[in-house]
Amino acid sequence: MPSNELATPHSFASDNWSGIHPEVLAAITAANTGAARAYGGDAWTERFQQVARELFGAETEAFPVFNGTGANVLALQAATPRWGAVICARNAHINTAETGAPEKTGGLKLLPLEGEHGKLTPEIVAREAWGWGDEHRASPDVVSISQVTEVGTCYTPDEIRALADQAHELGMLLHVDGSRLGNAAAHLGTSLAAITNDAGVDLLSLGGTKNGALAAEAVVVLRPGSTPGITSLRKMNLQLSSKMRFISAQLTALYGGDLWLRSARHANAMADRLAEGLEPLGATLLHPVESNAVFCELDPEVAARADLRTSRGKGNTYRLMCAFDTTPEAVDELLATLRG
Repeated sequence: MPSNELATPHSFASDNWSGIHPEVLAAITAANTGAARAYGGDAWTERFQQVARELFGAETEAFPVFNGTGANVLALQAATPRWGAVICARNAHINTAETGAPEKTGGLKLLPLEGEHGKLTPEIVAREAWGWGDEHRASPDVVSISQVTEVGTCYTPDEIRALADQAHELGMLLHVDGSRLGNAAAHLGTSLAAITNDAGVDLLSLGGTKNGALAAEAVVVLRPGSTPGITSLRKMNLQLSSKMRFISAQLTALYGGDLWLRSARHANAMADRLAEGLEPLGATLLHPVESNAVFCELDPEVAARADLRTSRGKGNTYRLMCAFDTTPEAVDELLATLRG
C-alpha cells in the first residue's frame, strides 16, 4: 500500500474516516467464538432485537444491514408502493449522495423540497403532498427527514410530531434517516424514542458506522405492518448478512448501554470547540452547530494551510466533521495550523 494511503492520526473530512470504537471492536471479537445460526438466527441478533425494543418501543422490529444507503433504500422501498414517491429535503442524503439508489434500486420517485437549514416543515411538505389517485403523478406516500440534517441541524420532538401528524392525516408515513440520530439526541438531551416513536415516526434507518461501528446499520420499524415484504426486500437488496451476529454484536455494543450517547456527546463537544475556535479566524458559521458538524465560510488562503476540502466543491464553503475519536488536541492543532 502506498504510504500516502496509510491511515493518518486524524481527519476532519468526515466521521466516516474514523476507526472502529474499541468497545465495538471488542464486541466483534467476543462474537467470533465457534458456530452460530446464519442469517439472523443467532443469539446476538436476538439480543439486538431486545435492545431495539427497549430503546424505541415494545412493537419495534429491527433489521440489521451493511450500510446507510442500503438501510435507506430498504426502508423506503418497503414503505412505498411501486408507484409511490418520497418527499424529502433537497439536500437530503437520499437525494444528493446516494447516486440515485432510492430511485434506481428502490424504484421510487423522490420529490425534493428546499428547507431552511436543511429542515422540512408541514408548510413545505404541503407543496408536494397532493395528487393521490392521479395516474399521471407518482403518489407521495412517505416523508423522509434526516436527523441530524445534511447541514448538521436537529429537528426537535415538536417539529417531528408536526410532520408526523400531517403525514398520518394524509395517509403517508414518516421515515427518519438516522445515520447521526445519536448526535441529535445528545444535542437535544432526549432519549432516542423521544425523537422517533414518541414523536410519531413510523420507521427509521439507524446509524452505527458514523458513531464507531464497522459496516453496521439497521432499519428499525416502529409501526407493525408499515413495511410489508421487508424481509424479502432485504435479501433482494443485497443487505442480508449470512454472518449477521457480527453486525448485531456491534449494534448491541453501541446501543445496549450508553456507548452511543458517550460517543455522540463527545463528537458534538468537539464540534462546539472547533466552531468557537474558527470564528476568531474570520469564519462565518452557515448553520447552527447542533451536532458533530461545522459548516462555515472561510478564506480559501486560510483553509489551504490545513488542506481543507470545500463542501461538495462549493467555493469557500467548508464542512468539518468530528467523531468519537476526535481529541481536543486534534481540534487545537487544526486551529493552530489555520492560524499559520
